[in-house]
Amino acid sequence: MSIPTNLTPGTWTLDPSHSEAAWTVRHAGISKVRGTFGDLAATVTVTDNDAVVDATIQSASISTGDANRDGHVKGEDFFDVENHPTLTFKSTSLEGDGEDYKLNGELTIKGVSVPVTFDAEFGGVAVDPFGNTRAGVSAETTISRKEFGLTWNAALEAGGVLVSDKVKINLELSFLAPSAS
Repeated sequence: MSIPTNLTPGTWTLDPSHSEAAWTVRHAGISKVRGTFGDLAATVTVTDNDAVVDATIQSASISTGDANRDGHVKGEDFFDVENHPTLTFKSTSLEGDGEDYKLNGELTIKGVSVPVTFDAEFGGVAVDPFGNTRAGVSAETTISRKEFGLTWNAALEAGGVLVSDKVKINLELSFLAPSAS
């Protein structure tokens, strides 16, 4: 395993205005519904030979583009934001080299922690026009919502269920270097 050599050791901080945490789930067996979380925070602590990720998402910040659906997803059937206000991720290991990595860790949703692996692509480091040093990362994984106790569903007349078990998570992240945060 090799950390990109152009990552300055220290704690890199997520720039939420240039980052996105999104998800996709199959709906009614025929289409996909997408959503995002608007309130996210994360750090990457870089040492000479490792990088540790710690991320938190405010579950009530979910947006699917439909207020009624958002209300349902925030309720007890899904995220139960009153009792579980955050989703968290804490990395346990990073494997890979160059641009392609496997980021392993514990994802916690609704109080249930499950090991997950994100396929991550390191986008590089650049200095923006304002003098901030940034690092970019794209990452994705697919989870089973049932593993997190998110089991609500409705049967369809033609067979099958309203909401698929598989949820694809996509992350587009921009981090600010330790000196810029």
